[in-house]
Amino acid sequence: MAADSEPESEVFEITDFTTASEWERFISKVEEVLNDWKLIGNSLGKPLEKGIFTSGTWEEKSDEISFADFKFSVTHHYLVQEFTDKEGKDELLEDVIPQSMQDLLCMNNDFPPRAHCLVRWYGLREFLVIAPAAHSDAVLSESKCNLLLSSVSIALGNTGCQVPLFVQIHHKWRRMYVGECQGPGVRTDFEMVHLRKVPNQYTHLSGLLDIFKSKIGCPLTPLPPVSIAIRFTYVLQDWQQYFWPQQPPDIDALVGGEVGGLEFGKLPFGACEDPISELHLATTWPHLTEGIIVDNDVYSDLDPLQAPHWSVRVRKADNPQCLLGDFVTEFFKICRRKESTDEILGRSTFEEEGREVADISHALSKLTEPAPVPIHKLSVSNMVHTAKKKIRKHRGVEESPLNNDVLNTILLFLFPDAASERPLDGTTTSTDNNPASESEDYNLYNQFKSAPSDSLTYKLALCLCMINFYHGGLKGVAHLWQEFVLEMRFRWENNFLIPGLASGPPDLRCCLLHQKLQMLNCCIERKKARDEGKKTSTSDNVTNTYSGDAGKTGDQLGPDNLKDTDKEKGEVGKSWDSWSDSEEEFFECLSDTEELKGNGQESGKKGGPKETANLKPEGRLYQHGNLMLLHNGEPLYIPITQEPAPMTEDLLEEQSEVLAKLGTSAEGAHLRARMQSACLLSDMESFKAANPGCCLEDFVRWYSPRDYIEEEVIDEKGNMVLKGELSARMKIPSNMWVEAWETAKPIPARRQRRLFDDTREAEKVLHYLAIQKPADLARHLLPCVVHAAVLKVKEEETLENISSVKKIIKQIISHSSKVLHFPSPEDKKLEEIIHQITNVEALIARARSLKAKFGTEKCEQEEEKEDLERFVSCLLEQPEVLVTGAGRGHAGRIIHKLFVNAQRLTESSDEAAAMAPPEEELKRLGSPEERRQNLVSDFPPPAGREFILRTTVPRPAPYSKALPQRMYSVLTKEDFRLAGAFSSDTSFF
Repeated sequence: MAADSEPESEVFEITDFTTASEWERFISKVEEVLNDWKLIGNSLGKPLEKGIFTSGTWEEKSDEISFADFKFSVTHHYLVQEFTDKEGKDELLEDVIPQSMQDLLCMNNDFPPRAHCLVRWYGLREFLVIAPAAHSDAVLSESKCNLLLSSVSIALGNTGCQVPLFVQIHHKWRRMYVGECQGPGVRTDFEMVHLRKVPNQYTHLSGLLDIFKSKIGCPLTPLPPVSIAIRFTYVLQDWQQYFWPQQPPDIDALVGGEVGGLEFGKLPFGACEDPISELHLATTWPHLTEGIIVDNDVYSDLDPLQAPHWSVRVRKADNPQCLLGDFVTEFFKICRRKESTDEILGRSTFEEEGREVADISHALSKLTEPAPVPIHKLSVSNMVHTAKKKIRKHRGVEESPLNNDVLNTILLFLFPDAASERPLDGTTTSTDNNPASESEDYNLYNQFKSAPSDSLTYKLALCLCMINFYHGGLKGVAHLWQEFVLEMRFRWENNFLIPGLASGPPDLRCCLLHQKLQMLNCCIERKKARDEGKKTSTSDNVTNTYSGDAGKTGDQLGPDNLKDTDKEKGEVGKSWDSWSDSEEEFFECLSDTEELKGNGQESGKKGGPKETANLKPEGRLYQHGNLMLLHNGEPLYIPITQEPAPMTEDLLEEQSEVLAKLGTSAEGAHLRARMQSACLLSDMESFKAANPGCCLEDFVRWYSPRDYIEEEVIDEKGNMVLKGELSARMKIPSNMWVEAWETAKPIPARRQRRLFDDTREAEKVLHYLAIQKPADLARHLLPCVVHAAVLKVKEEETLENISSVKKIIKQIISHSSKVLHFPSPEDKKLEEIIHQITNVEALIARARSLKAKFGTEKCEQEEEKEDLERFVSCLLEQPEVLVTGAGRGHAGRIIHKLFVNAQRLTESSDEAAAMAPPEEELKRLGSPEERRQNLVSDFPPPAGREFILRTTVPRPAPYSKALPQRMYSVLTKEDFRLAGAFSSDTSFF
């Protein structure tokens, strides 16, 4: 107990000096990254091929490290290449200097046109960069720079990494780097100088050689020769001697009749400004030695015309204004507008205002006294008269968004039948500039879900696009759409087919608006046939020449003289103003109770074919081959039937939703089957009326022959006879076919309720068109506009034949077909498509600009023309193009002439000389020797001068190992940079 009460012994505080500091942790992290990326040891690659820095593949990977709370990013940049086999060479690798030191002396890739700045300055194929992670952060103080450089040196020494490691210092826009590379007994220091103004003593080669030699500090005398590579870059900005040929289209000429209304079907194309802003000529002397040339503050041997290598690059104008791109972009902007047509134009013009003066007695007389429909001669003035009258009530004539001339021109283009007195038909009229219907271009509408390029919908899209751009914008679009809807109603009420639409049911491969117009045309066609059939039925009872049920399996073709008019008469009802007691009417008002009564009566007859055989046959089309009815042996006749109702995709979707909502219960399934069998029931009733005494087996033999199975059997007398029976699916109890047959009554098609109520469907279509906002309309028609733009780009590309553009167009078509097939594509994806189309347009405009500047069309010799076209094509696709023959080649002479003209324009007022034709200019310049005398005025001062100085000398002592030394310098008007790589021997110093 006494021991427990004693005070505890004194505890000493121990300071652990082995705890790592922040600096040591940072070095450790750098080493960890180097190990993770397996950058340890020497990895020799193949010698660098010429141009590999531009044509090869560069990759990079990054990681993040921190020094205390300051974050850095470490990035490894490397050229993808195959490494040499190390087997059997391990003993040699110890004395081999690192790969990066060897690359310092490689001359195959000086001045690469597209590469990382450190690649251009030092010629490295692989390097690491440590830079502040945040863009705004910067290492500014000298002490921090030295601390980072020390960290790099320790990390490289500890790991044995031979890849150069750089640290970015100062602000990022200055691109300042310092770094180090270590090898066995050797080290290279990478240093840099960056000034805004070039010191006077370093504006020429002799001054740069002085600083290079002083930095090397080589003790040897005489100093080994210095290898020099020089590049001067000249910039041509003045294109005034070549006016840009693209002119915006003259819209006034469209209305004035100089071009013609068909011009509305064409999209504009081309850039409104020169898409080539500058031409950069790089004159290069790749292999020079110190004593060969003189370049000082007094005299220079560096004549650009005498340079052995010329290379050219063009600088493209940033986002040049392109007509086609602007057209499509402005049309796309309508999609984001919220206003309705009424809000844009004022009070609704679809109100029936013309009837306000009519007396109520007129309405009663119309009900009791049928009057023929007045069909006026179709003309442009009739098309727009009603709408104009209504518009003028609320606005002055001068306020109309579209004037009469423009409107009439457009309407004549959309409805060419209005100008002619020929009978109207609904067939598609193709123009000369449209692709053939079998061609790949014509069938693009299948992929884009737009409309055929010769259809009314397609033309309407182009007209709205032009109206939006040139004739009143959104108000003009709303006005034209209003006129279009009124024209649709006019044609429906007066039985005029809509031109520019393929006949038949709506094509579900096209946009919904095109389907709606096709549906309206179907309604007009049937109404027209019904009204015409009513007239003929009074003189001739019925000559049933209906073309039969083309969709039925196993039926034969009818006689050649079948008429569509009589066919339609048998399947649709009459117009509302021509009701009569004629027995040719459909019983439109047959109620459900009457149907049920009739069904019950018919059900009582189902077991007695003899009773039904007494009925008079009605609605026969023609005899079906040699088939006979099974029960009474009478010939089997194909009946006149109603065609299934045509449907647009929104109606099909609506129908499928209704059927899906019925559920899976027995009652729901039964109701669904009845709804789906409306057409089947109609055909059964027609068949019963045409073939009294028939049975279900007779109907199946005509309607679905596969469901009637015939077999050869031996009867009681021993004879082989054919015995038939229904298929297994037809024998299922309570199946849809049996129920429908029991329900069906012998009613000919002309007396049945219409499967397709053209009056109701037409009114639904017209209402749908009337309520469309300009934004809805633009979304419907945007696929047509994109389709037209792609066709226009393809047409223009064929004139230029640019291989890269062909590939891009294929990509646009592939991308567009994926995006536009969705019901409501995202705006961002649509913008991408429009942007791609604009880029292609700019690319083609650049090709035309370069061809105009280099005069490819003026070449008389075919060989020179081909060379120039190849040169222009390369300029578009490659970052830098070598000029064959340098200044003495054909392209070189043209480039020289361009600079001469620009110089004369700036140095003198003799513009006439600058506008001289290329041939005369070249004759005037004479031989290369004569041109050399005009050196002062031929080229402007170089915009940039680059020098690379190389040598191999022992450092720091005369007995040290001879190692590569390199210094790159660039001199521009407001920038001076020296980037040096100086190697030294760390073993013998």
